[in-house]
Amino acid sequence: MTEAMVLQKKTIRVVLAQVLVCNGCCCGRVDRGRPEVPVDWLKAEWKKQGLLKRVQLTITACLGPCDVANAVAIVHGEGSIWLGGIKTREEYQALIDWAVRSRDAVRLEPFPPQLAARVVPPPFLPADQALP
Repeated sequence: MTEAMVLQKKTIRVVLAQVLVCNGCCCGRVDRGRPEVPVDWLKAEWKKQGLLKRVQLTITACLGPCDVANAVAIVHGEGSIWLGGIKTREEYQALIDWAVRSRDAVRLEPFPPQLAARVVPPPFLPADQALP
């Protein structure tokens, strides 16, 4: 991206991260044997914890890496972190707890072990590399 492509106007709402939870073609599709994405519960808990102004939550359509269904992408100022294969409500609760700790520390905190075990490589090639 060149400097000419960067907008000069800055947003007044700066966040630590945006958490994108896939609920698309594979993720959350219990009719296809995939684990549920507890969307309503997750949104309610995120709001109850007062996270929206510092760690935003977005429920998305397909994020892309369907082979690790129930994917989560965490976009932040340094790049992104991807999680895959989130299967249980306890793992989603760990995501909420991580977001609360990050909000309170005013920086992104390390993942707890159960989320660290779900980190997957981002599904992107480097900008200077061509598709095979």
